[in-house]
Amino acid sequence: YHSKAILILKRSTKYFPIIEKYLKEYNIPNDFKYLAITESGLENVTSPAGAKGFWQFMPKTGKAYGLEINDHVDERYNLEKSTKAACEYLNKLYKKFNSWTLAAAAYNMGENGLKKQMDKQKASNYYDLKLNNETSRYIFRIVAYKLIDQNPKIYGFDLNKQDYYQPLKTYNIEVTKTIDNIAEYAVTLNLNYKIIKYLNPWILKNKIEFKEKKYILKLPLNGSLKIKYFLK
Repeated sequence: YHSKAILILKRSTKYFPIIEKYLKEYNIPNDFKYLAITESGLENVTSPAGAKGFWQFMPKTGKAYGLEINDHVDERYNLEKSTKAACEYLNKLYKKFNSWTLAAAAYNMGENGLKKQMDKQKASNYYDLKLNNETSRYIFRIVAYKLIDQNPKIYGFDLNKQDYYQPLKTYNIEVTKTIDNIAEYAVTLNLNYKIIKYLNPWILKNKIEFKEKKYILKLPLNGSLKIKYFLK
């Protein structure tokens, strides 16, 4: 993502506070926030294989860690919930491999695939393993993002403080009944459909169906804010 490095740096100040909170809560090294950059560039992207979100969960793995994924809701696009799921998965990988480096490698190529290569090659250290091209570069990409983030000017990225995006000021409400039309609902809040969908990308349709499970809707703290503030 060399061509996107400036944009990723600008996004980091917006999203790292959220990610760091959960890494600390789950006792995972803070450097794993750079894994999210390596996976997605801090965007809700979709891979050719169907992995989605900042943490690039495949449907099966996402569901295994409590994310709702269907035609109406995809919580891989919910940064808070997907980060918690990623933390649970990373802790599982750490317990299995007893190494954060191997846990990161397994996150990329799959725990069974990594274990198979370790057994085949009689090696237990990431740096001694001959792996596929992507996983062979994976840890080094994470480290590279850390170095650039910590010393951007050394690597030619001269950004001013005001260039960095800031966390959005929002508040949460609990959805206690079905919202049949999000666009109409937005009007009642002096907002619009675009803002609600931007802040809640996990909603796939123009409706939130209330079930036994409760959903949390994120809204801008100041309802009169213009949409331009949400598009960075």
